[in-house]
Amino acid sequence: MKTLIVEDDFISRQLLEQYLNQYGPCHTAENGIDAVDAIKEGLEWDQPYDLICMDIMMPELDGQNALREIRAFEESKGISSTRGVKVIMTTALNEIASVKEAYLSLCDGYLVKPIRKERLFEEIRKLQLIM
Repeated sequence: MKTLIVEDDFISRQLLEQYLNQYGPCHTAENGIDAVDAIKEGLEWDQPYDLICMDIMMPELDGQNALREIRAFEESKGISSTRGVKVIMTTALNEIASVKEAYLSLCDGYLVKPIRKERLFEEIRKLQLIM
């Protein structure tokens, strides 16, 4: 499982990487712009990501807008959101409006910080990326 961790907080980024690196390569990005670029590059080189764990509140380009750009790029390449990269939003926002917006932007999961390892793995299993 190739994972992109998009998180502006260093500690959160390191924690997610520690949880996920046992399942395959983990790359990191500190903002939505870098995330969109990484996804585009992966698809252009035919080395797509399987999973993105993306914070919502980030500088430069927030997670909600980055997700919309990623889905639009996938669509331009003929990849439907159901067959594209799986995206779990990871955020301190536990508001109905934020959750709704994330799902309308076609995320696949939503976890509220602090991220607990067991809950993260439960979400990834639901997405059938790990057993």
